[in-house]
Amino acid sequence: MGAVKILVVEDEVVIADNICMILEDLGYDVLEPAIHYEEALETIKEDTPDLAILDIQLAGRKDGIDLAWKIKEDYDFPFIFLTSNADAHTVERAKKVAPPAYLVKPFNKDDLYTSIEMALYNYIGKKKEEESGEDLLIRDAIFVKEKNLFHKIKLTDIRYFKSDHVYVEVHTIQGNKHLIRGSLTDLSERLPKNFYRTHRSFTINVDQMDAINSAYVIINDDKIPIGKNYRDELLNKIRVE
Repeated sequence: MGAVKILVVEDEVVIADNICMILEDLGYDVLEPAIHYEEALETIKEDTPDLAILDIQLAGRKDGIDLAWKIKEDYDFPFIFLTSNADAHTVERAKKVAPPAYLVKPFNKDDLYTSIEMALYNYIGKKKEEESGEDLLIRDAIFVKEKNLFHKIKLTDIRYFKSDHVYVEVHTIQGNKHLIRGSLTDLSERLPKNFYRTHRSFTINVDQMDAINSAYVIINDDKIPIGKNYRDELLNKIRVE
């Protein structure tokens, strides 16, 4: 299970380095900080962060608010504004982009942690409302709340999902099991095409499949049943004669 990947965009190097050290101490995965709009965009394209911390007042023609609009329109991940003594016009511009959280300078470790978790929580909550789902599926990962932090499980690391009453078990290639609250049906409808429903209680990652017959699929010695209502479609999809 990977840590949340964070990009810091701050043109004061000392402040940027301090934020990155705090983030690493909190257990986040920290990217190399960016000092201006263009450098931040390059990092976003190459490394796909899960969250960005943006200083509003960046050096250059475009500032942190311009970058926030770009993220919102083209990349769709949460961000936090760093603010200090911004003028009224800048504050109004910042409000229009509707950031999920703010961080006011000067700040401490607890302020930083709270702002990040609030931003993730608000962003995920908004996505759940938009998609009518109960899970935390964002782009290529499932986000799981454990030990007061959001952690991500990459979809490529998932062997299968198993329904467990009002929860869904997430079984990974590392042999771990995690619980998320929600419906397997809603989740399955929004997963990539390499995830197939085999049974009312199971959805598998076909890339992790070791063997199959008409009764079950084997994934790492686990026998995943194939329900009669799913058999024909499943076998047809994976071209089993």
